[in-house]
Amino acid sequence: MPEIIQPGNGVIFMKVGTHASETLEDILERKRREIEVAGVSFWGYGGPTCHPVLHVRPFVKQIQENGRSIYLVMQRMDSRHFAEPKLAEQYSDDGVTWNDVPAGVNVKGSRYALTIDSLEPHDEDLDYDALRVGIGRSEGKAARQYIRGRVDKACFIVSADHDVSEDPPLHIDLIATLKPPYAVHVR
Repeated sequence: MPEIIQPGNGVIFMKVGTHASETLEDILERKRREIEVAGVSFWGYGGPTCHPVLHVRPFVKQIQENGRSIYLVMQRMDSRHFAEPKLAEQYSDDGVTWNDVPAGVNVKGSRYALTIDSLEPHDEDLDYDALRVGIGRSEGKAARQYIRGRVDKACFIVSADHDVSEDPPLHIDLIATLKPPYAVHVR
């Protein structure tokens, strides 16, 4: 099990649950099958806080250039995402040039997707105060102040300088590794 909380590591955080009328357990089973068959899966999502071109890919590049590791970590939540489970047929690295979604890969009811090549259960508590927003207008903001209300995903960097909090930690239930191109648009 990787040790995530190492100064300089990158953490893409998402709360996950029911999505596009599919239970999380069904999604996990399907994603693991996709990785086994196609060597990749697209983890679909929406919202601007982890835009593929503006946030995720520049963030991954920054972390990798610093010789650090990056993880997609997910926390289970009760979700009411019952949108139309429409399958994406195409993906794009840049939102301009489009390619067919690889055979055997399905992404439903999403605008964007992270490209992953592993997906495992994980049981770890992360100290919110060790995480800072790593890119964008809120760069440097503490995770505890950022993950509020409807904000359920972020690109965080592990801070070398933080106080250990007595507040409840951020529990991680799943971990995945990213595969190039890391994040894409889907339609």
